[in-house]
This record gives sequence, structure tokens and C-alpha cells, in this order.
Amino acid sequence: MTLDWIHFTPWTSLAGGVLIGLAAALFILLNGRVLGVSGILTGLVRAQRGDLGWRLAFVAGLLFAPTVWALFVRPLEARIEAGPALLVAAGLLVGWGSGYGSGCTSGHGVCGLSRLSPRGLAATLVFMGAGFATVFVVRHVLV
Repeated sequence: MTLDWIHFTPWTSLAGGVLIGLAAALFILLNGRVLGVSGILTGLVRAQRGDLGWRLAFVAGLLFAPTVWALFVRPLEARIEAGPALLVAAGLLVGWGSGYGSGCTSGHGVCGLSRLSPRGLAATLVFMGAGFATVFVVRHVLV
């Protein structure tokens, strides 16, 4: 295995991780809720009274932040080695899995682990293991 030193970005990766952790901590401190993106998106479909505004603001921030970032930093060239059908299938599987697992990577992996949740640890181990297995099968078995 070789490391792609050209695209190795430890400082921006660290900054991104710090921002995600800070956002998760502030969200639970200010709102009393776990910062789980799948739960926030699901809540848009059946929003409770008073919930719609902050959920829409959160989603707008997810969409708007990369645009603002691109104003200051030249975006990296994205190279996706999959067709549209595979991307749609993958997205549906991730959505189904996060619903089945009662949360997503941000809810279980970031917030669950930081709160020492056994359910968060179990979910994170399962989805990370499934991700590793999928990459191994796609890159080494199906080739």
C-alpha cells in the first residue's frame, strides 16, 4: 500500500474534524439534541411544531458551506469511479442502513462515541467493518 502524498491533507482534515466535533458539542449543548444528520433529515419529513426552522437552517448550512469554502480555496478535482446507477443504489443502501441502525455516522460515530454510548460503539464498528469489507470485495475480489 502506498500513501498518495499529493492528495494527503492532514491539516485540512484535522481542521474539518475539529469543526465537526465543535459543531456536535455546541449542538447538544445549545439544543439538547444529538447531531445526527439522518435524524435531522428524517425530521424534515415529519417535523414537530417548532422543529422545521432549525432543521431547514441546518440543511441550508450543509449545502451553503462548501460554496463559501470554494470562494477561498480552489476545490479539489473530484474523481468518482462509479456510474449514476451505482451511486443511486449506494445512496439508497446508506439511507436504508441508517434507518435500520437508528442513526448514521454522525449520530453514532461522532456523537455516540463521544458520549461513550455502547449502541454508538456497536453501530460504528458495524458500519466501519461493512465499509472495509465492501472496499476489499470491490477492489480485490471483483476485479
